Amino acid sequence: MSARIEPADERMNIGQAALRSGVSAKMIRHYESLGLLPRVARTDAGYRQYADADVHTLRFVRRARALGFGMAEIAELLKLWQNRRRASSAVKRIAEGHVADLQRRIRAMEAMKRTLERLVECCHGDHRPDCPILDELAD
Repeated sequence: MSARIEPADERMNIGQAALRSGVSAKMIRHYESLGLLPRVARTDAGYRQYADADVHTLRFVRRARALGFGMAEIAELLKLWQNRRRASSAVKRIAEGHVADLQRRIRAMEAMKRTLERLVECCHGDHRPDCPILDELAD
């Protein structure tokens, strides 16, 4: 009678982990080098072997990146996610800080957009060499 391998015990290579997580193999290696993903088991030949828990962590990181969190924030969120005794207030504090940062960046981008719209409106866009857009960039 052979031993049955439970799905939780299944290991996958980096390509399979990339497919299941939606994170490229290159980024998986990068996240591992940053410590966002713990060192994974390796075969005798040195190939990485990922478990379902690793894929779950990679999905978490992918979702956090999609929301624009920086690597330091993601590292902190991962620690909180893995700590079942955490206070949700710590998570909320990080998210609120990120919302405030996004609001600052949105305001800055809106100001850039208004400036560019004004410059585009002032530019004749014809065969003449004078251009207020280039003049503004040169100042």
